[in-house]
Amino acid sequence: MVNLSSCLLLFLLSLHCFVACLVANPKTITTDQSALLAFKSLITSDPYDMLSNNWSTSSSVCTWVGVACDERHNRVHSLNLQNMSLRGIVSPNLGNLSFLVILNLSSNRFNGQFPKEIYRLHRLKVISIAFNEFVGGIPETLGELSQLQILHLGANNFSGFLPQSIGNLCQLKSFDISRNMLSGPIPQTISNMSSLEYLVFHLNYFSGEIPPLNNLTSLWVVKFSHNNLNGRLPTDFFNQLPQLKYLTLWNNQFEGSIPRSIGNCTSLIYLDLSSNFLTVMENYEEMSFHVPLLKGSTYDNLRITMKALPRAHDV
Repeated sequence: MVNLSSCLLLFLLSLHCFVACLVANPKTITTDQSALLAFKSLITSDPYDMLSNNWSTSSSVCTWVGVACDERHNRVHSLNLQNMSLRGIVSPNLGNLSFLVILNLSSNRFNGQFPKEIYRLHRLKVISIAFNEFVGGIPETLGELSQLQILHLGANNFSGFLPQSIGNLCQLKSFDISRNMLSGPIPQTISNMSSLEYLVFHLNYFSGEIPPLNNLTSLWVVKFSHNNLNGRLPTDFFNQLPQLKYLTLWNNQFEGSIPRSIGNCTSLIYLDLSSNFLTVMENYEEMSFHVPLLKGSTYDNLRITMKALPRAHDV
């Protein structure tokens, strides 16, 4: 009798755990379908009928245009609606696509705030929403997307400060927030993003000094032009960037000498330091400066005489 009671108790506990797990994780492909239909319902213009003629409950969500599913879990893995001329706001229901890895909504006419619910999707590796009309700030929760490798938010109307939490994105390789209205200092935590290769912040209102980049040894593109950045370039600035090929700092308020370490950038092929208050380094003629592939370099309008520096037509 005791054994029977024990077995019954164990069965009931197991049943309880099973039901609890179902309640705690009820999301299925049906959940994904509902999330995408909610997204579709907020589209106000679909001029090529990309969604209106295709996204239907009469077909599998995994066959919908722009949607790809993970075969193992049978869940939506990718949503790619790039360059479809879609207009509307993005539904927060996309936050229910818990297996989403790639989100590409770039080159459309989406507006309003980008849903904070999407920052809960911890499997995301790609967020590309450039060339839309999104507004509002970039939340601290962005830093929780630890798997993120590509983050393209450029050409929108984002404003406010860039959160310190971006330093948590240690796997990020490509980071583009150009052509927005972001302001304040560039977070010092950017130096933690050791996988960065492409860093594009131009055409914003960032101010203050450039933070240390000495841990970002894989960087080959840096674009900080057309901001309100100031101060002196660190003397070892170019030593920190051994892979650097493209550097644009034009139209800021940098002052002081151009660091002699620029001579170590043997991979550099494009350099623009114009429209600052920089001066040529002392004894420039005596230093070894070898940038054999340098093209398109702009030294005009440096507000000083740069006789020793090669201009584009001399290279």
